[in-house]
Amino acid sequence: MTPASAARLRRRLLAWYDGNGRDLPWRVSTDATPDPYRIWISEIMQQQTTVAAVTPYFERFVGRWPTVQALAAAQLDDVLVAWQGLGYYARARNFHKTARIVATERDGRFPDTVEGLRELPGVGAYTAAAIGAIAFERPAVAIDANVRLVLARMFALYGPLAATDSRLVEIAERFAAPDRPGDFIQALMELGETLCSRRAPNCEACPWRAACEARRLGRQESYRERADGAIFFRRRPES
Repeated sequence: MTPASAARLRRRLLAWYDGNGRDLPWRVSTDATPDPYRIWISEIMQQQTTVAAVTPYFERFVGRWPTVQALAAAQLDDVLVAWQGLGYYARARNFHKTARIVATERDGRFPDTVEGLRELPGVGAYTAAAIGAIAFERPAVAIDANVRLVLARMFALYGPLAATDSRLVEIAERFAAPDRPGDFIQALMELGETLCSRRAPNCEACPWRAACEARRLGRQESYRERADGAIFFRRRPES
């Protein structure tokens, strides 16, 4: 993929997103100032679950604790009770720990770089890239399961995760650019969640359909990630 082709694909996806992006309570519109606190909450909550499941939790959390200082002042037990149903309670503990670090050690300000965000408890590579791009317009592309599937289909990648992940990172880095990085990563997530789904990809509505290698080969439905993430695809293409 050349820089020119990456730029064309970016423009197509952003144009699609401008007209089709869902109205989610944490989503940042192009004319709004991002709130790193809300973006951080949404990204932590969305780890290993769905948008539909997260939405009511997100709304309750920001209603009860509207600022990072308010969350930092909360009792951990109260946070754990509010977290019930989202699972993985280590995330909730790290969530509360990070709130206290940001509120007490950083005067309520989140780090504004991907590297700085990575230093916060419970913030891994994906989450740091997502927050960095959406909240601070850092040219980073976050790779989650949905984004992996979109890019794997686009470039017809097959094989175990360990064998394909470095290639996916390389592809994602070619898409990284200072032009609307927050909107781009939200658009890429939206594409994976709404059109380029695991079970029933809606290729006819996809803004990237003309460039999709899996669609060209007629193999878009053979890309199904196993639940444990050990291997991406149901079968290899015939030789």
